[in-house]
Order: sequence, then structure tokens, then C-alpha cells
Amino acid sequence: MKIDKIESILSGNSHFVRIITDDGIEGIGQSACWGYMEAVHTVINTFERYLIGKNPLNIEHHWQHLYRMGPFRGSILNAAISAVDIALWDIKGKYLSAPIWMLIGGKVRDKIRLHLLMGGSRPDASDLGTTAENLRLNAIDARNEGYTAVKIDPLPDGYQSMTISRLIRETKDNVAALREGAGLDVDIILEIHRKLTPMNAIALAEELKEFNPLFYEDPIQIDSIKSQGEIANKTALPLANGERMHNIWEFREMFEAGGSQYARPDLGLAGGITHVKKIASIAESYHSALVTHNFLGPVLTAAACTIDSTIPNFITQEFSTIDESPVNSMIKTSWKRNGGYIEVSEKIGLGIDIELDKLKKQNFETRLDIKIPIRDDGSVGYSV
Repeated sequence: MKIDKIESILSGNSHFVRIITDDGIEGIGQSACWGYMEAVHTVINTFERYLIGKNPLNIEHHWQHLYRMGPFRGSILNAAISAVDIALWDIKGKYLSAPIWMLIGGKVRDKIRLHLLMGGSRPDASDLGTTAENLRLNAIDARNEGYTAVKIDPLPDGYQSMTISRLIRETKDNVAALREGAGLDVDIILEIHRKLTPMNAIALAEELKEFNPLFYEDPIQIDSIKSQGEIANKTALPLANGERMHNIWEFREMFEAGGSQYARPDLGLAGGITHVKKIASIAESYHSALVTHNFLGPVLTAAACTIDSTIPNFITQEFSTIDESPVNSMIKTSWKRNGGYIEVSEKIGLGIDIELDKLKKQNFETRLDIKIPIRDDGSVGYSV
């Protein structure tokens, strides 16, 4: 069996890779460098010269070759490798008539616990802004639907120009409302989206301890790996990092620097199934849990759940309702949500079927947001 064709597809607000073998087996993958999907698309076209004619089952060899065939590294390259890797595992599962999880150690759980990516607006309200009351009501809805964990960005609008006292007060109001709605049987997760300076991040974390969040995620920019560990050592809140990190070497350095307690690789950015499985093992050696980053749709949800089902150091899987929205209606997944859990799929390969014609007909829309936060003095604030 040989790789016969590779397609790079920009569709809707996502980027996919489709690989077809000479005997007709197809695999699907997706990248997650969502700010620069056009660049990832171009890199896939350069991969084609190497991959055509190769045996698709030699996944580790192909991963190493694609990563090392040029002198440059980074998020765009790794996103392209990630999409190819997921597609190759899909092919291997179909070739061997087995779900991917069966080929990478077998499952250690029967269902995957989810945490809901939750906003602060109400779908039935004329005012769609984030308010503490909306957070409380949305948490109640999530709890009633069966979720045992929810995640929000608790920072108020205009955070970048606030005094530290105002920032702490308004953030605490939001988190207090979230905790009230969630109750004691739902974990709350606080995603800061890299918006704070180290000193503000530490001061805010100290004021949020009373609400017992499961973790405090990405409080500062990812420009320095060492700084992530330093923040972890200076706050009592458990920290989570990793959604902008690309490989095992970055994660190793983060753990060596003292953090974090939760590793957050993205299957579409951190090397696909092959590499994230390795990151999970490194995290396990530091007694850190793996909580994969995920919000781009059913293909990456299936890949993430595949990893979740095979590792001992899993806590909860990030889940967005975008998976169940009309924009993804042409992607048929066997990883079905039931309340706050997803049952482990028994379908061979990745467990995904796509109505390809509908996917290709969707106009491409960039996710790149150039409207970054600007402070009152005109300077650039920290961005996501």
C-alpha cells in the first residue's frame, strides 16, 4: 500500500488534510494553527513531494522526516505535521480494522469526561454581553445538562486598562457568580488567555483561591517557557499551559522549570496523535494531567478523545458546542456526546466520516483577528 494523493482543504474556518492510498483507503486530519491556516495549507503542498509513494503505515518515520527535512521549526510546520499524522493514523486504523485507540495501548476508560467551553452571554437575551448573572445562569444550564466541569474567561471587558483593584474586583464577581451557578459538584476552570503580566497574574490568582478552580490557565504570554514554571511556583492555584506549545522538548522544559500541573497540547498543533501521546507520558512522569486544547470541531475532538481513552493521567476533555453546530453538519462523528461525557467510539480508524463535496463547497473564512486589545494610552495590550 502506498500514498497516492494528498489534499489540503481550506473550508469554512478550518483546515483539513485528506490522504488517499492506492487501494482506496482515506484518512482525514485537521490542523490547529488557526491564525495562519493559509500558511499551513502551503506547507502541506511541500510535504506532497516526500509523501507520495510512501507506505502510510510507517507513521513515526514520516513524522521524523517531515519535522527534520528543513532547518526551520515552529507552529505552522507542526500544525501541518499534526494534520498529516492524524490522517495517517486514520488510514492505519482502517487498514487494520481497529479503532486507533486499540493500536496505541488500548483504552483505560469507557467514556470521556468533558468540560464545556462556556460564554457569558445568554442566547435568548437581547443583551449578548458577558455579565456575572449570565455566567451564573449558564453554569446552571450546563450543570442541568450533565456537565461536571465548565470553563470561562473571567476577565472583564477593558481589563487591559484597569487598575489592579478594579481588575480583581470585577473578575472575582464573575468567578463568584460562576461558582454559585455551578455548585460544589461542578469543577470550574479559569482561562486567562495569556492576557496578564506576571505580577497581575499572581495577584489575581491569590484572590481567586477561595473559589477552588480546577486550574488557572495561561495567565501570561507564552514567549518564555521558563516563565510558565516561574508563575506556577508563585501561586497556590494549579496552573495549566501548553495550547501554544509545539513539541516534547518545550513541554519537558516547562516541567523542569516547575510547572504546570496540567498540560494542554492541541492535537492539531503539537504533533498529532504520535507526538501528543509522548507529551502525555512526559506529563505523567511529572505527575501532571493531560487536558488537551480543543475547540475547532469534530475531527480534532475525535483525535483528542482517542488520546484521552488510552492514558492514565487524563482529567477532562475540552469541548465546544461548535462540534454540534450547522457549520460542522457534514462531519459525521462516532464520538457521541451524552450529557457531560463522550462514549469511547468502537468505529475503526478515527471514527469520522465526511461529506466531502459539502466540505469543499464551504467558503473559507480566516480566524485571524487583528483587533487586538489596545490600552487607553494607545499601546498594544496582551492578546490571545
